[in-house]
Amino acid sequence: MLYALILAGGKGTRLYPLSRSSRPKQFLKIVNNKSFLVNTVERIRPLIPKENIYVITNKDYEGQIREELSDICAENIFTEPANKETATCIGLSAVKLLKKDKDAVIMVLPSDHYIEGEKHYIDTLEQAVEIADRRRGIVTIGIEPSRPETGYGYIEMGERVGGNIATYKVARFTEKPNLEVAKDFLLKGTYLWNSGMFIFRADVILREMEKYLPKMYKCLMEIYKYIGTEREEEVIREQYCLIDGISIDFGVMQKTRKAYVIKCDFMWDDIGSFTALSRFLSTVRSNNISENVFLDECENCSIFGNENLVIGFGLKDLVIVDAGDVILVMDKYRDQEIKHLLNTLNENDNLKEYM
Repeated sequence: MLYALILAGGKGTRLYPLSRSSRPKQFLKIVNNKSFLVNTVERIRPLIPKENIYVITNKDYEGQIREELSDICAENIFTEPANKETATCIGLSAVKLLKKDKDAVIMVLPSDHYIEGEKHYIDTLEQAVEIADRRRGIVTIGIEPSRPETGYGYIEMGERVGGNIATYKVARFTEKPNLEVAKDFLLKGTYLWNSGMFIFRADVILREMEKYLPKMYKCLMEIYKYIGTEREEEVIREQYCLIDGISIDFGVMQKTRKAYVIKCDFMWDDIGSFTALSRFLSTVRSNNISENVFLDECENCSIFGNENLVIGFGLKDLVIVDAGDVILVMDKYRDQEIKHLLNTLNENDNLKEYM
């Protein structure tokens, strides 16, 4: 049977101060007055019934998710005792769903994507499910790059395989390259952006983890034994203490020989930075601005206003974010470094309330 697994445990640090540890970006209402999380669930509903839609998060966000997704059963919300990267949360979900259904096919979907062209989106996922089930492949969705983006991973397309939508064996994965390498990938024309969406059978992904992440696999199999028992949560906590977290890209996708990529036909954006978020603002000359912003003699700025009027005069290449209690002013070309800034801020006890 087919299941959706929505990843909703991230803190969205690169969108601070709009995204906070208490209310991260998956709960922000940037598009159509619905949160990214709600849009993700509604987008997949034509393909998967609500009883087969699962969300994995950490305990801090469980209450908010129940409020946002009131028609999703509480049992369909998996919680982690700690953030141990995507391979771990996917592995935990895979053993839980495998215990429920030995033929489970899982569609892993991040909760912070913007997508247009939902029919193409559903068609692409249906083809991915067929490959995952029939070929026992691990399928990802690739996006044709439109710029030399350094904030995304890249997938090199290998041999073309069958399917109505262009599908390829994966030649290799490359995590977030520098600008020169990204430009080279763009010129070659054989690379796609890695969307972070994955489709696979639960038993297949766990076999690949056994091969490439044996220590994690051992912990997951110990958890598997106790799923559905009174000790389930206790054993999950114990085993999570033993797991060294790693992303699914580094842990499995860069090593497996079972990877396929489908080149998508729908419009996609990963709202992982202010550069990405600014594409949803109004364009005034060379600037991107929200409401309550007035600029004069400004160039290439992104301004996110709030209740206060933000006035810019003679500015260039800046991001300005008014989040009410926090105002961020930042070099536009350093938005990928905001995590490092937050690490520094977190060391100051006087600033904890603003995190």
